[in-house]
Amino acid sequence: MKNMTKVMMAGVLAVGTLAAGCQTTRSVTEPTTQAITSNALQAYNWQLVDAKRSNGDKVTQLFCDPAKPLILNFMTADGDNRVAFMNTCNNMSAGYSIVDGNVQIQNGISTLMACPEPQASFDTATLATVQGKYSLSKSGNNLPILTITNANQVAQFKAISK
Repeated sequence: MKNMTKVMMAGVLAVGTLAAGCQTTRSVTEPTTQAITSNALQAYNWQLVDAKRSNGDKVTQLFCDPAKPLILNFMTADGDNRVAFMNTCNNMSAGYSIVDGNVQIQNGISTLMACPEPQASFDTATLATVQGKYSLSKSGNNLPILTITNANQVAQFKAISK
């Protein structure tokens, strides 16, 4: 009886080992990143879909009117690279350049309307959001995603047709 128990235990261990060896793990596909270029940025408008502070809280100032999300429109105007911030209370835009694969926003211009709340906070939050490290990746459905990361927040924009 002792031998039978040993044989059964060995059999259970062997089957368990074989079964464990046959298991497959799903491979998690990492988003594919692509280089930041003017052509890549200008191919689409970029609609804000998420913005979170470094503590994980949503940047609520950027979502005050769901019907008018923040949209970035990168373009070339009169030979200069520009980005317009759409759906802000003031008309806002800035020059941009790409240095060492990263976007640098400079020389911002804006009308000076006295915007009521929450639009005034939306404009202020917009300027803070576009400063940071830019990265482009493809989502699971192969659509481009623009991510801007700085010390205070991470914002994600989806590509939409111009």
